[in-house]
Amino acid sequence: MDNLQVTFLESGQQTGEQVATKLANFLGQATQSIRMALYDMHLSSPAQDIVLAALHEREKAGVNIRICYDIGDNPGRSEELDAQPTSTQTGQFLAATGLPSRAIVSDTNLMHHKYIILDAYTPAAQLWTGSTNFTDDSWHLQENNILTIQSPQLVNFYAQDFQELWSTGNIQTTGAMDTGRIELTYNGTPALTTVSFSPGQGRWIDAEVANRISHAQREITIATVVLTSGHILGALGDMMQHGLPIDGIYDGTQMDGVLAQWRDNPHASWKTPAFQALVRYGHLVGKPSTPWSPTSIHDFMHNKIIVVDDTVITGSYNFSRNAQANAENILLIENPALATTYRNYIRHIAARYRQ
Repeated sequence: MDNLQVTFLESGQQTGEQVATKLANFLGQATQSIRMALYDMHLSSPAQDIVLAALHEREKAGVNIRICYDIGDNPGRSEELDAQPTSTQTGQFLAATGLPSRAIVSDTNLMHHKYIILDAYTPAAQLWTGSTNFTDDSWHLQENNILTIQSPQLVNFYAQDFQELWSTGNIQTTGAMDTGRIELTYNGTPALTTVSFSPGQGRWIDAEVANRISHAQREITIATVVLTSGHILGALGDMMQHGLPIDGIYDGTQMDGVLAQWRDNPHASWKTPAFQALVRYGHLVGKPSTPWSPTSIHDFMHNKIIVVDDTVITGSYNFSRNAQANAENILLIENPALATTYRNYIRHIAARYRQ
C-alpha cells in the first residue's frame, strides 16, 4: 500500500474550502499530537472555520497541539524576492485561535517551513509538507504541491526539527543533524527518499541539488518561483552544453524583480545571461503573476520542484541563495512513476501560461 500521496494546486482550479476540507480530514486523524511549522497562516471563512473547527475538536479530544510560525515583518531581514514577507496577520490569526503557538525569530532569514506532523514517535505518525502556505491565496490562486506521507521514520526527522524550533525560538541552530534516507512507496513501487533541513544543511542541499542535475541522463523539468542559486544555475548550464532536454515554468514577475536586483550587484552579473540562456534553451514559461504588495492578490507560480530523470526534488526550499540560511525542508524522492506524475503536472501548467 502506498504511503506517499501528492496533491497539486492550480490557480482557480480548486477552492480554499476544498483544500481546508482536505487539511481538516488530515488533522482529524491525530490521536496524540499535532505539530505545525508555518511560514504564513491567515484564512477567511469558510476555510478558516473548517480548519479551526478541526484543530479545536482535536484539542478537546486531548491531542497536544503546538504551532511555530515565522515572526513576520522584521526590518532587519534582507529579502531576495524568493520569499515574500509574511504579514503580521499570522501572529494575530494564531493568537485569536487560542492554540499554543510560538513566533520563531531570525535577524536576517525566514522560518519558511510549511509542514505538519501528526502523532510523532508512534507507529501512526504522518506528515503534510510541500510548497503550500496556509492562506486563501495559496490554496486558490497559486500553483503549489502538497505531499502527505505515512512514515514514522520520516516523521522522526521532522519532529526533531520542530523540537529544535520550539525549544530555542530561533532558526539558527536547527536542521544540522536531521538528514536521512527512508524508503517510501508510491504506485506500488519503492521510493527511496532523502530528507534534509536548512539552515543546518543548507550548503549541502544546494550542492546536492546541483549534483543531481549534473548527473542527469535523460531530462530535467522545472517548476520554481525563482531560480537564483549559482550552483544550480551553473549545473543547468553544464547540462545545456551537453544537449540535455530541459523544460518547465517559473514565476515571471518574481524573476523580473530578481533580474532587476542582479543589475545592481556586480557579483551576480553573470547570473542574468545564465538565466536568460536557460529560458531560451528550455523554452521555459514565465507565469505573469501579480506584482507583490500587502494588499494585492498573491497568485504566484509558487512551486519549488526540479525533476531530474526519475527523482523529484521538492519541499519548502526555493532554489535560491537565501534558502540556504532559511529554515527549510526538502525531499529528494526517487521513483519513476512519481517523476512522471510531477512532469505531467508541470507541463500542464506550463502549457496553460504559454498561451
